[in-house]
Amino acid sequence: MVPQTPQELRATARRIRRRDLQAVFEAGAGHIGGEMSVIDLLTALYFNVLNVDPQAPRDPGRDRLVLSKGHTACALYVTLAERGFIPRDEIATFLKPMSRLNGHPDRNKVPGVETNTGPLGHGLPVAVGMATAAKLDQASWRTFVITGDGEMQEGSNWEAIMAAAQFRLDNLTLIIDHNRLQQGARLAETNALAPFAPKLAAFGWTVLEIDGHDMDQILAALSPDRVVADRPTCIVAHTNKGQGISFMADRVEWHHKVPSAEQYEQALAELAEVVS
Repeated sequence: MVPQTPQELRATARRIRRRDLQAVFEAGAGHIGGEMSVIDLLTALYFNVLNVDPQAPRDPGRDRLVLSKGHTACALYVTLAERGFIPRDEIATFLKPMSRLNGHPDRNKVPGVETNTGPLGHGLPVAVGMATAAKLDQASWRTFVITGDGEMQEGSNWEAIMAAAQFRLDNLTLIIDHNRLQQGARLAETNALAPFAPKLAAFGWTVLEIDGHDMDQILAALSPDRVVADRPTCIVAHTNKGQGISFMADRVEWHHKVPSAEQYEQALAELAEVVS
C-alpha cells in the first residue's frame, strides 16, 4: 500500500467518522464520543504507518496495534473495513445477533484485531509482552497501543510502563487518547492524572505531546525517526471527545449515547463538509 498523504488521511478519517456514526445510529448503541476522538489516530496508523497486509492478517512480521480502549470497537471495525481486512458491508451487522462485530473487539473473530480488549488496563500490558517477544526473536516489527486517558487510572498500566522501561522496549509506542473525559465525568474531576508527559518521562520513556487531530503532527510523532534507542515512546495525543460533530464535542454525555434522527442528520451534514 502506498502511504496516504495528510490530505488523503483527513478525507479517509472523515469517511470513517461518517460510517461509524451511521453504524452506531442504526445499531442503537455504541461509544461514539470516544470513537470520534480516536479515529484520526487509527487512520494515520492503518493508512500510513503500520506494516500490515489485509490478505495476510497473521503475518509474523506484521506490526501490531492494540486498541486498549476496546469499547470504541466500532471505530476500529470501520477502519479495518476501509483498509480491506473485512468487507465494508459487514459494518451494517455491528451489534446484530450472531455478528462477529461485537461491542468489544475479538481476536478470534475479526481479522486484524490483535487481542481482545474491553476490561480497561489490559491492552498496554499485553503490548509490552508483544514488544518483548519481538526483542527476544530479534524481529523488526513494532507494537503500538492506544489507551484512553481515563484508563490510565488502572495500576496495571503503570506496572507495564515500568516494565517497558526496564526491558528497553524501543519497539513499543503508547498513544494516550487524551480527550479529558471518561464515562460520567471529566478526568480532572475523577482522578487528575494530567499532565501525563512528566510522569511518563520520570519512568524513562521518550514522551511527545501533539494535537491528536492534526495529521501532520500525528505522522511526525509516529515516525521511526522519533524513536530513541532503548527507550519506549509515549505520544500524548490531545483530542476532543465527539470530534467533528459540534453538539458532541467535549460533552461527557456522548461517551455512550445514540443520536436522535434529527441529530443524526445534522452530524452527517457536518461530516460531509470538504476537508482542505
